[in-house]
Amino acid sequence: MGDSSTPQFRRAVVALSGGRTDRQIVSLASEIAKAGHAELVGVHVVEIDWTLPLDADVAGRDEAAQRVLDIAEATAEASRFKLETVLLQARDVGAAIVDEAIERSADLLICGLPFRRRFGGEFAVGRTIPYILKNAPCAVWVIREAMPEEQA
Repeated sequence: MGDSSTPQFRRAVVALSGGRTDRQIVSLASEIAKAGHAELVGVHVVEIDWTLPLDADVAGRDEAAQRVLDIAEATAEASRFKLETVLLQARDVGAAIVDEAIERSADLLICGLPFRRRFGGEFAVGRTIPYILKNAPCAVWVIREAMPEEQA
């Protein structure tokens, strides 16, 4: 299973936001998964507005969402790793990601966190990551991107 200094997991769910951190987390997860012969599942959730019925096929017709999965698969392939991808639609992104991790018996959930500041300079974490940290039954890795130089 690789040497003991390599972090170990059997199956990880990688939360794909479609943002700047996706390539970084897929690349890192692929290298570690490859070393430990683990499985990776990339999950992208399209948030469905409350005004729409939940069974409306929004995600399936969303080209941008499909592109998120394609980029993640290509990023994993560059590390010679096969990433399984899943496109979901849900009212709440965090809940859908946690549910997927539970359903797949994942022992790790990996999320990317872009470096953003709110108006007024306060660092912004958003709603999804706090929800995941509070509710995921497995280990969670949050990988925050580097602070842009102009904000350092």
